[in-house]
Amino acid sequence: MAFESLTDKLNQVFRNLSGKGKLTEGDVKTAMKEVKMALLEADVNFKVVKKFVATVQERAVGADVMNGLNPAQMVIKIVNEEMTELMGSETTQISLEPGGSATVIMMAGLQGAGKTTTAAKLAGKFKSTGRKPLLVALDIYRPAAIKQLEVNAQKQGVDVFSMGQGKKPAEIAKAAMEHAAANGETVIILDTAGRLQIDESMMKELSDIKEAVTVHHTVLVVDAMTGQEAVNVAKTFDEKVGVDGVILTKMDGDTRGGAALSIKAVTGKPILYVGMGEKLSDLEQFYPDRMAGRILGMGDVLTLIDKAQAALDKEDEEKSRDMAGRVRKGRFDFNDYLESLKQMRKMGGMSSILSMLPGLGMNRDMIEDAVDEKQLKQTEAIILSMTPQERA
Repeated sequence: MAFESLTDKLNQVFRNLSGKGKLTEGDVKTAMKEVKMALLEADVNFKVVKKFVATVQERAVGADVMNGLNPAQMVIKIVNEEMTELMGSETTQISLEPGGSATVIMMAGLQGAGKTTTAAKLAGKFKSTGRKPLLVALDIYRPAAIKQLEVNAQKQGVDVFSMGQGKKPAEIAKAAMEHAAANGETVIILDTAGRLQIDESMMKELSDIKEAVTVHHTVLVVDAMTGQEAVNVAKTFDEKVGVDGVILTKMDGDTRGGAALSIKAVTGKPILYVGMGEKLSDLEQFYPDRMAGRILGMGDVLTLIDKAQAALDKEDEEKSRDMAGRVRKGRFDFNDYLESLKQMRKMGGMSSILSMLPGLGMNRDMIEDAVDEKQLKQTEAIILSMTPQERA
């Protein structure tokens, strides 16, 4: 997952501070140098790092911190607050037009960023809140792009509007608006074409679409694994066509995560969602304070609760209550164990759950040693091979 290396390095800095008891100004400066190096290695923008470290250091050498009962904890608290501020402080949501008015969201980004998949997931999010979304296929260049959107839309149970590859994207967008009005679809998500790199024809196409229809939100999808390049892409798109918010994808990969800490500070544009995996529930609302907590190894219980609510339906809740009753009575059997494994997998697996618990997020090696997802699958296979009598 993103930030693993950064989390390890920051927690080592904090452990060193905690072991000193009373802190001197020299201790704080040394720690801030290490924090600076850790952030730069995570591919955070240099100017952002410089300003961040200077602000933290200025606050950390104040009399209240240095003379406090637990100065190391005060420094950690300051880092947490400033990191939250860096990523935007407040959560930004995509606002929808009131009543039955249509809201148009244009998805933009480079090829390979995960734009089409993210568009379908976003449509699924809106559908789960009672809205009727429509996905519009505007990528008329990439082979099988329309088919990819249709497959992803089917997974979310959302309709797709397409006119094939014979019309211009702006014309398709205009026709899609008429289709949506006739069918009562109130959230129109335009899946535009990407390019391998930013070029003038791409920007003109996006501008033409914005002239043809009223776009309420232009959402840029960027690949977090590209590091600082993601920040540069966001800056260029905003200058050329205007961007209202950013979705960072592939945050579950082996990425240094610097983009998440740089984008808001450099572009002024908020991060709306982060993609943490393949499932719909893995497109997570971006909460700066929760992300700061994850980066600092403090866990993220609130997001864990959100994931549980999104992944588990009423039937799962009833099964969980029944299971809890059997545990209290000492009647927990292999059927219950099998059900608990299935529910954990719906929420991203045991490792994902443990990493969000306070105190365990910073012990990644311990989690990896303690949890073997392959072993859990083997255990599940063994239980499934048992007879009902053997499971009871």
